[in-house]
Amino acid sequence: MVLHDLRYSARTLAEAARESRRPRPRTVRRTVAIHSFPRYQRDRSVARWSAQEERRARQRLRRQVGTVVGLLNSAAGELALDVADTVDVPPVRHRRGSLWLA
Repeated sequence: MVLHDLRYSARTLAEAARESRRPRPRTVRRTVAIHSFPRYQRDRSVARWSAQEERRARQRLRRQVGTVVGLLNSAAGELALDVADTVDVPPVRHRRGSLWLA
């Protein structure tokens, strides 16, 4: 598989800044060798794996948001807001993201 992409190099960005102009992207050609086509062959194991990964991601999100809500609803008041800022809730993965990564 061959992919064509437009990218800015550090040199291009530096030259554009020095010359006070807009940078011009360079064409990048990437090649990838694919040895199996589970999605192309409609392999059901990919769908099962994807559903399981997304289910786990939703469970993690519910658990982390539940922690934040529990801290905010506690009787500690002002301290609860400081503690709630320390809880790390990563951004939610896009739906069907695991199918894309398969």
